[in-house]
Amino acid sequence: MGVPARLIDFLNQNNVRYEVLHHPEAFTSQELAAIEHVKGRNHAKVVMVKSDGDLLMTVLPTDHRIDLDKLSGIAGHPTSVATEADFKELFPDCAAGTMPPFGHLYGVATYLDQSLKGIDRIVFEAGTHSDAIKMRYIDYERLAKPTVAEFAVKLH
Repeated sequence: MGVPARLIDFLNQNNVRYEVLHHPEAFTSQELAAIEHVKGRNHAKVVMVKSDGDLLMTVLPTDHRIDLDKLSGIAGHPTSVATEADFKELFPDCAAGTMPPFGHLYGVATYLDQSLKGIDRIVFEAGTHSDAIKMRYIDYERLAKPTVAEFAVKLH
């Protein structure tokens, strides 16, 4: 399984510059950040969340965790972390846990943690355990059109 064609096509159609980073297999966002020599603050991870029967895509730095109480207030309904079984079918072109942070490509809303706003470049998993994409943050936000809010807490 390679980088999803829908992701590459979307980026190319929107004329953004990006770099596909190939790396040894990594199964956590912390491993990927270390392999790519990217600060946790600049590496985005996707965490799928359930809210009132809907799935939401949350995007936050690798060195943060979701504050479900804050996210519940933002979403307007109680939230909980989704299990892989809850969302696996939504991402047929992605290996488990490697969804790119463009929820609209898969029919789900995207919520971006405020702490990512303003970084220069963002790195995120690209549908496989051995590929990532690096692009300008402003291009990412413009294309993803996420709801930007504060819902993550830095890990110690």
